[in-house]
Amino acid sequence: MSGQSHAAGSPPPTQLAPLVVQGRDTDLVGVAMSASQGIVGAAELEARPFLRRGELLEVVPGVVITQHSGDGKANQYFLRGFNLDHGTDFSLSVDGLPVNMRSHAHGQGYSDLNFIIPELVRQVDYNKGPFFAEVGDFSAAGAAEFRQFDALRAPFATLTVGENGYARFAGGLTVRTGAAATTGALEFTRDNGPWQLRQDSERLNVFLRHAWSTPQADLRLTATAYRGEWRATDQIPQRAVAAGLLDRFGHVDASNGGESDRASLAFDATIKGAEATTRLNAYAIHYRLNLFSNFTYFLDDPVNGDQFNQRDRRWVAGGALTRTWTGPGRGETTIGVQARADRIGELGLHRTAQRQRLSTVRDDEVNEASLGVFARNETRWSDWLRTTAGVRADAYSFQVTSDDARNSGRRLADILSPKAGLALGPWAKTEFYANAGFGFHSNDARGTTIRIDPTDGVTPVDRVTPLARSRGAEIGVRSAAVPGLVTSFTAWTLDLDSELVFVGDAGGTEATGRTRRHGLEWANFYRVSPWLAFDGDLALTQARYRDDAGGGTRIANSISTVLTAGTVFGGREGFGGSVRLRYFGPQPLIEDNSVRAASSLLFYVRLGWRAKSWDVAIDVLNALDRRSQDIAYFYLSRLPGEAAAGVDDRHFHPAEPRTVRLNFTRRF
Repeated sequence: MSGQSHAAGSPPPTQLAPLVVQGRDTDLVGVAMSASQGIVGAAELEARPFLRRGELLEVVPGVVITQHSGDGKANQYFLRGFNLDHGTDFSLSVDGLPVNMRSHAHGQGYSDLNFIIPELVRQVDYNKGPFFAEVGDFSAAGAAEFRQFDALRAPFATLTVGENGYARFAGGLTVRTGAAATTGALEFTRDNGPWQLRQDSERLNVFLRHAWSTPQADLRLTATAYRGEWRATDQIPQRAVAAGLLDRFGHVDASNGGESDRASLAFDATIKGAEATTRLNAYAIHYRLNLFSNFTYFLDDPVNGDQFNQRDRRWVAGGALTRTWTGPGRGETTIGVQARADRIGELGLHRTAQRQRLSTVRDDEVNEASLGVFARNETRWSDWLRTTAGVRADAYSFQVTSDDARNSGRRLADILSPKAGLALGPWAKTEFYANAGFGFHSNDARGTTIRIDPTDGVTPVDRVTPLARSRGAEIGVRSAAVPGLVTSFTAWTLDLDSELVFVGDAGGTEATGRTRRHGLEWANFYRVSPWLAFDGDLALTQARYRDDAGGGTRIANSISTVLTAGTVFGGREGFGGSVRLRYFGPQPLIEDNSVRAASSLLFYVRLGWRAKSWDVAIDVLNALDRRSQDIAYFYLSRLPGEAAAGVDDRHFHPAEPRTVRLNFTRRF
């Protein structure tokens, strides 16, 4: 801390070099250890219009965010040929708090970002591939961490109103007392959506943080609370729309939807010593989800319908302790330990009709715990050569108490994940990288102990591998040789030994075999002047099963082409705005590639005026009103009057039509 002294005779505390984050134009040459690693600052986030909360992640090149249900659910994430569903194989955290939920009622790794208030995000750090020892579970495709402000620059109040009953209020302020700052913020959102079924979506977020400093440490205590409820228009059958039985914004089951709560308390400390820096964080999270869905309509139950209810109620506690030494010469070593325990008191799957329970498929209590230790060394051997070497070891305990004792049990598992990286340069502000490493994702605890299919109580089923191994490698280049332009190019490959997962919708397991993905990524950010910037990112991916069981080798919902581009214009005051394009290409819906989903192309536009203490902006989302689809699936379903065996068909969730929203912000 400037202006503060240390005890006489004692060495001064280690000072880390500051990195000022403007946006993706931040020069990471000589800092990053891979071409696909990056940082996005608050300025770039603030300039972008967003339709839904999960789109905050689309600042990561190659990431696509969609939705197949109501806005209260976690979004669908796509990256590097993965349909990550709601989070498997992409690790998300917020200031050290995990977002991915293990052994979740709706899907493994479920990641709901609705509890984040966008105005509080200071930056997003991201990396792709299993190359970073600090990240363990769910990180095969990559990881991202949201970092929030300890103190706001000024109090603010924002009001947004738009079509379809959309209204949002957010406000926050910081109170400073000496070396301490207390920040509070509140957000409330309501949205009916464009659907024939009023979404009645409501979201409430509360944020409170107290941050303070001493000569030896920076500390903070953070509390958050989130509450959401909604009605959902799930994906609908294409045949019904083609026949005129359903509007493309229509629905089959009007009682789908849900509610979710999340509350957390976290403590963080950074302790600065003469030779090392120690970081500590500890957290406790209470989480609840009550979700009603119906994807097959009247296939299994022609009388009551196929609606099911997934219930999840849990406590999560954990933390991490790391210590970083800057050794003699040019080396830096970090050693850390991470622990997490999920106490899931209710993990249920029930058959329902109009949200009334008819029967129970299975009801479980789960205790899942993990301990991970890692070590990472970065050494600068010369002005043009840097290396990283890392390893992490993870141990897991899965304990399931099921309503069917045959599916109860305990499993233990462990895995070792070495990683390595090489950076050459920089020469003319250009650096070259090579990375390789092992990673993993955990599977649902219920799948590790299951023996009997809970849907019939008779059929034996295979248990899944508790920890599924991944192996990856990439080479790349990053350059800032052209003034104002930061560009990177990456070629990568990733193998998974098994994509065996527990299917929460059915209460059983599904084997999807070994997979291989590889691709190319080209990311660019060009700041032409202080008031004009362009970005453009292209990701090309091939995703295949490594074994053909007779049905083909394509991976359903693996997107092969993603293109995002945009411009931001305007200064600190006066006229400004942004224009964004997002394209993702056609994708296979079944393994033999005979059924495919169409491509999607959307444009977002923001125009506004900013003054010293206020600004106003208009957002036009899906500005060209394109009839794209957010997502499509191919499976068997049955509508009333159809044959009992059902019909194989595409089922899709449309992208929202052109939507206009007006934003007012006042800074005090």
